[in-house]
Amino acid sequence: MIYIDNSATTKPFSEVLDAYTTVSQKYFGNPSSIHGIGMKAEKLLIQAREQIAELLEVKSNEIFFTSGGTEGNNTVLKGIARTFKGKGNHIITTTIEHDSIHKVMEQLEDDGFTITYVPVNEYGQVSAEDIIKQIRKETILVSVMHVNNEVGSIQPIEEIGRFLSNYPHVFFHVDGVQGIGKQPISLKKANIDAYTISAHKFHGLKGNGVLYIKEGKRIQPLLAGGGQENAFRSGTENVAGAVATAKALRMQLQNQKKKMSVLTQINLYLREQLARIDGVSIHSPALGKSVPHILNFSIEGIKAEVFVHAIEERDIYISTTSACSSKTNKVSKTLLGMGVSEQIAESSFRISLSYANTMEEMEKVVAAIQDIKEWLRGVMK
Repeated sequence: MIYIDNSATTKPFSEVLDAYTTVSQKYFGNPSSIHGIGMKAEKLLIQAREQIAELLEVKSNEIFFTSGGTEGNNTVLKGIARTFKGKGNHIITTTIEHDSIHKVMEQLEDDGFTITYVPVNEYGQVSAEDIIKQIRKETILVSVMHVNNEVGSIQPIEEIGRFLSNYPHVFFHVDGVQGIGKQPISLKKANIDAYTISAHKFHGLKGNGVLYIKEGKRIQPLLAGGGQENAFRSGTENVAGAVATAKALRMQLQNQKKKMSVLTQINLYLREQLARIDGVSIHSPALGKSVPHILNFSIEGIKAEVFVHAIEERDIYISTTSACSSKTNKVSKTLLGMGVSEQIAESSFRISLSYANTMEEMEKVVAAIQDIKEWLRGVMK
């Protein structure tokens, strides 16, 4: 099997599964309980929080465990809106955000908030200057993704953060789901107030996530209840999931340091080989403007869904758009925002790599793409 749909989800590291199983079996107590089993679970939870904080170079009291990216994004956006609605009702985001941002913005519009959607350029990048130009007296939040999930474009997060340091009343949220472990960033230097992470995007387990919130920033919680996570995220903590997430993040960041150059070479190989195939258009911007692990391309005249199933017959797994919208047959709003025609966007595919993929695998992928393209065009004549 050649799995290259890692932006949708990743295969968990075996060490992560072992950690989850061990904690679930031996340290199953409720960390809020005062007996010995509960206290052992609480100790593991504290250690996992401290480990993640160290990896992100932040404080442990700035780390909150969630169920993943969607909850993290909803928590920040709705929490900021509720907390500061008395001070302002204006929010700034981009036209290419993940649906866990975009759909929340639609809900907030129904609640009376004004949303400004800043467009991107032909590289799928937003301009920091364009973001800042939209700030008003009533602006309370700017939310911009770190790395686009469809084409891999890197947003100028640090530049936006520097500009926003002049607007202390504006909260800066970054959706880091596709960025963490793949694109270096300093949360402190970038002046980020909140950063969302999802474990299953870096070989952790589904249903686990992390939300960084800068110390001193106040957000109303999305979930009320027993007051866990320092009264910010109620509900019995998933201790095994937290431990597994810490291990997955550490391993992913180690791979980032050791294997990024290999991943870059694989990306360059794919770009070179795909560009030689008649009818192929590459949409991901050049490396530097995009990350090495995502490559978006189109094959003119080929229906995306048909191609995905055809290449699956060769035990190769790619995707069309993001996993959250692939089954709805929606045309990529990111590609349309970049100026790609709807017809070409309908035939787009996403290869998303992990550090485990090899050059030998990609040679097979390129050969399969060429063969299947010729076969499908023959069938469709």
